[in-house]
Amino acid sequence: QVQLVESGGGLVQAGGSLRLSCAASGGDFSKNDMRWFRQAPGQERKFVALISPSGGTTLYTDSVKSRFTISRDNAKNTVYLQMNSLQPEDTAVYYCKMLNYWGQGTQVTVSS
Repeated sequence: QVQLVESGGGLVQAGGSLRLSCAASGGDFSKNDMRWFRQAPGQERKFVALISPSGGTTLYTDSVKSRFTISRDNAKNTVYLQMNSLQPEDTAVYYCKMLNYWGQGTQVTVSS
C-alpha cells in the first residue's frame, strides 16, 4: 500500500520561501508521475505542479509559474516543491499525489 507523507509547511511572510517534501513508500515511486495540489479554505483542491518519473518533464498551474519548482529524488523516493516569492493567496493545505493516493497534507500560511 502506498503511503505519502508531506512535510515542510509553516508560517512565512509574503515574499518568503518554503520547501515542501513528500516521502513515498510502498509503491514504485520512480515509475510514476508525482503531483502537488493545494486546497485553500472553502475552496476545492486544485492542481499545482507535476513531474514525470525521470524528472524531465514538469508542468505548473499558471499562478505559480516562475515562483515554484517541482523536483524529485528517486533514490530517496521523495518529491519536493520549492516555493519562492510566496503570497497570501498561496495559503492552503498542500498535498502530494501518486496514482490515486494522497498524503495527509501540510499547511502553508503566508502572512501579508
